Amino acid sequence: MKTLNFINYLMSLLFFLCYFYQFFYIPLKIFSRKDQGNEIVEKKNYAVLICARNEEKVIGELIDSIHQQTYPQEKITVFVMADNCDDDTERIAKDKGAITYRRKDKVLVGKGYALNALLKSIMKEYPHQFDGYFVFDADNILKEDYIEEMNKVFAAGNDIVTSYRNSKNYDSNWISAGYALSFLRESQFLNGARYAINSSCAVSGTGFLVSKTIIEEQKGWPFHTLTEDIEFSIHHITQGKKIAYCEKAMLFDEQPTKFSQSVHQRLRWIKGYLQVFRKYGKKLIVNTLKGSFSSFDMVMNSMPAFMLSIASLVLNVVSAIHAAVYGHDYFIALKTIAQLLLNMYFTLFALGLITTVTEWKNIYAGRQKKILYLFTFPVFMFTYIPIAIAALFLDVSWKPIEHGAGHKQVESLIKNI
Repeated sequence: MKTLNFINYLMSLLFFLCYFYQFFYIPLKIFSRKDQGNEIVEKKNYAVLICARNEEKVIGELIDSIHQQTYPQEKITVFVMADNCDDDTERIAKDKGAITYRRKDKVLVGKGYALNALLKSIMKEYPHQFDGYFVFDADNILKEDYIEEMNKVFAAGNDIVTSYRNSKNYDSNWISAGYALSFLRESQFLNGARYAINSSCAVSGTGFLVSKTIIEEQKGWPFHTLTEDIEFSIHHITQGKKIAYCEKAMLFDEQPTKFSQSVHQRLRWIKGYLQVFRKYGKKLIVNTLKGSFSSFDMVMNSMPAFMLSIASLVLNVVSAIHAAVYGHDYFIALKTIAQLLLNMYFTLFALGLITTVTEWKNIYAGRQKKILYLFTFPVFMFTYIPIAIAALFLDVSWKPIEHGAGHKQVESLIKNI
């Protein structure tokens, strides 16, 4: 058991060394007041890109929120790629004023392929018309000044800008709240802090803006791993580019409420992280050794947390089984596992508490649910561990997530934002 205690101590030390800097992110973000761009700037021309697969329940709400922007409507053009749809997504988008395209491909499946096809069509049919391209998912809703605020940061000379990611259905259940709280933390205490120290942020799924220069350099959208957003981010970070963050631009998206959907989605995310690290890991590590903090930050957010957590739990469980089989005091091993989980729980609870307190007014849920889901947040994060283990061995493919479950929350949300 002395050996087990020493190994656990070593694992804890490694975890601390890898992630202690992120605890400095918290006060850094809270007390920083970085300029978000000039109030009076040139109004750029933008294309809005939406790739949708069977999203008839939600796509109309997104397009409505785009039409309700304070930004001049004549400088916004909405494009929708109906990707392998067999519902009314395309018709609804067209009725709402979007320019629509249709794609049928059962082999090259995924958002990356659909986005690339959409960009290729736009670049061919509308050459040199747009200064930048917004990327949204069909289940998103934008706060009315979203494009206005993003334009300020973009016009300040930033080629890639990501935004504040909020959630439509925080109060649905502990699963949607777990997602929502983690995205709020990522927005403010990862991307917000990175932007404050002039490091690179990272794009997270949806709600970002890319310049025409970047799109032309990429020749469309050449990122096709299971997490094309992370691949896009790391690709540009390894090239020395920086992704900016616009805190004032708030986007809402819908989180899964079913555990089965959540498991498959996170299996895809973790498998995608592995794919990206396999592709860019060497370059990230080389850049880190050359002094790139952004590359170090991406390495830490790609791999060690999952690997160290898995290794610690597996080691302790194996030790407990060994002690039980060979007649040793396995209660010591069980006590060690309990202590490990308790420490992890309180660390995650503290992160959730800080995020909930600082973002309280931006969390669209009742007071009781805000407090209740603080206690379930660590449990939600714990479920990543078995999912991460499974992702190491399973073949994972992209599957659509059904949206529209939070329709009542959306109606209330639209009235309040």
